[in-house]
Amino acid sequence: MQWLLLALGSMFVQQSFVTFGKVLPAVLAPVIFSELRFDPSWLGVYVGIMAAASLIAQAGCGNLIVRYGALRISQVALLLTGLGLGFATLGQIPLLILSAIAIGAAAASTPASSHLLGRYSPIKQAPLVFSIKQTAVPVGLLIAGFLGPLFTELYGWRNTLLIIAGSCVLLAITLEFLREKFDGDRDKNRNLHLSDFKGTILLVLRASELRSLAFGCFAFVGLQTTFVAYFIIYLTETGYSLMEAGRIFSSAFLVAIPGRILWGWLSSNFINPKLILGFLALGMFVTVSLTSLFDSTWNDWQITLIAAGVTATVFSWHGIVLAEAVRLFPASMKGAVTGGVLSFGQCGGLVLPLIYSVLLSFTGSYKLGFLICALPALFVGLLLLSSVRRNAKLN
Repeated sequence: MQWLLLALGSMFVQQSFVTFGKVLPAVLAPVIFSELRFDPSWLGVYVGIMAAASLIAQAGCGNLIVRYGALRISQVALLLTGLGLGFATLGQIPLLILSAIAIGAAAASTPASSHLLGRYSPIKQAPLVFSIKQTAVPVGLLIAGFLGPLFTELYGWRNTLLIIAGSCVLLAITLEFLREKFDGDRDKNRNLHLSDFKGTILLVLRASELRSLAFGCFAFVGLQTTFVAYFIIYLTETGYSLMEAGRIFSSAFLVAIPGRILWGWLSSNFINPKLILGFLALGMFVTVSLTSLFDSTWNDWQITLIAAGVTATVFSWHGIVLAEAVRLFPASMKGAVTGGVLSFGQCGGLVLPLIYSVLLSFTGSYKLGFLICALPALFVGLLLLSSVRRNAKLN
């Protein structure tokens, strides 16, 4: 039990920092884009490049995790996040591209942490354990929404990025003290091949249960990436200051933290995980669609309430999906399986923000993009609920 708690705690902290670093450029986008005189629609391109790098990293990290260890890959993810934030401070387009690639590649931290927790988590309680670990994502988002604008006001956006970059590097060094224990299962003889990418994708496509999780990830990750990328800049265009928009953003994520644990607990003990995912997907469509109705006549509490509904659905499914993925395959394949499923999510994280970017560029409307990007979640929700009902009839 003590090793499970230590593994959970260390992975929680590293996931929080990686998430913080990943979303910080989007949180500060109104200030950064204003100073650099970039069109806001280009934010979708930055996020899309990040998602493409995440796709490659998560699809190809399975054997890397086995060979070098889950903790080592987590450390590399933290260093890549710090490097990417450092590149972003220079404000040059080629370095911003490198920034997006480095930060995106840090997405290997999620399958790495899943691999590590899969070794110590009892199968029955895995959804709850993974959900607790994945609360690190809303925690990172909450902190980014609060500290990002505050530090920017005090120190400027460049120094803010450097402060968080340094924190990521320091944490990576600190985790070295745990490596001997947590990377004790690494296989130094495991060979690395370019075919690992193809093999990981085919592994997911050939297993029907993994396919449904993968399609869900496409819609869910795409929607959450779009929301994180554009929500704060959308609020600033509606009339809010960066500090006010950051406060609403952070307040909304207070709901996602207990939400993840609640859904994980329910799926561990009472309700079919796919049934929960189906209803969450429908909730995503409804709440994100409602954000397209915001205007200057809405009160703060109304906008915060709808945003909290978004975080309770769009940002609360991860633990269930990861636990389902690792449940289906043996321990040696947990990193590859979760990486494969999540790589489909990164496809969504690439496609949907780019669709939003194109819509924004041609129409100038932030509202239409949210509505269009919510449609895949509606389709997935109906598909999952139909699958659960069909299986119930067969049994």
